[in-house]
Amino acid sequence: MGRSDVNRSGELEVFVRVIELGGFSAAARACGMTPSAVSKLVSRLEQRLGARLLNRSTRQLQLTAEGCGLYERGARVLAALDEAERCAGIQSTPRGKVRVNANVPFGQHFLLPLAPLFLERYPQLTLDIVLTDAVVDILEQRTDVAVRAGPLKSSNLMARKLGQTRMRIVAAPAYLARRGTPRAPADLAAHNLLDANYARAKSGWPLRQAGGDIVVPATGNAQASDGEALRQLALAGLGLARLAAFQVRDDIAAGRLQAVLEEFNPGDSEEVHAVYVGQGGHLPLRVRALLDFLAEQVRLDGA
Repeated sequence: MGRSDVNRSGELEVFVRVIELGGFSAAARACGMTPSAVSKLVSRLEQRLGARLLNRSTRQLQLTAEGCGLYERGARVLAALDEAERCAGIQSTPRGKVRVNANVPFGQHFLLPLAPLFLERYPQLTLDIVLTDAVVDILEQRTDVAVRAGPLKSSNLMARKLGQTRMRIVAAPAYLARRGTPRAPADLAAHNLLDANYARAKSGWPLRQAGGDIVVPATGNAQASDGEALRQLALAGLGLARLAAFQVRDDIAAGRLQAVLEEFNPGDSEEVHAVYVGQGGHLPLRVRALLDFLAEQVRLDGA
């Protein structure tokens, strides 16, 4: 088979995907192929090059020295190809669908309000948005970008930090008028502390006092699946809630919520990242457009 009969860039792209995503199945989902087709493509590539690129086992794939060299050079070639197309004006306009998964607070306060501006800037793009505080498998869900709050687990995914926000304890003025305003951490024992019930939620509320940091258990009569639901419960006067500062800054400014125990706030914060698949600059224009837009528009720090 001559070189003119081989889609070398296509083979290289699939091979790079296999390495970046850690397996044939994940690469197949990303490329719209079957795992067997991806495996056969890599085998054909090895046969054409006359070198073994991967050592396969039932649990993992391990790059050979030749495979490592091809991956490193291949990722640079694909990035250079993308750059050449942008410079030549070929596909210089992002187009297609961008699938986004975000936690509910970020979605409600940033992603949804910013969507019109994003789509006005990129009229040939469409957004497919899912809001959930559950951590999803972005490969399984065929998600392009997932916005996640809190520490990131080690993975083959890439991440772009969008900022960080500190936490604040808040309550509605009507609740505080009815139950009193807590002046010290010990006062929380007499209050209704609303809590989250999703798996990644931290247990208890950290507070700082003279004798050392403590964690107060949140033992209220209601839990909720996401931060925005907790905010609504607090606004309804049900109890105290500990929420990201960006969620409640407008409510505090408008007098709908009041921050309490600020002098005991330990100043802890949550980082927010946009997580995506791709290395070495090899990223679809549609995904790069959203990542750059979020980095430009989102202001979490100092909230």
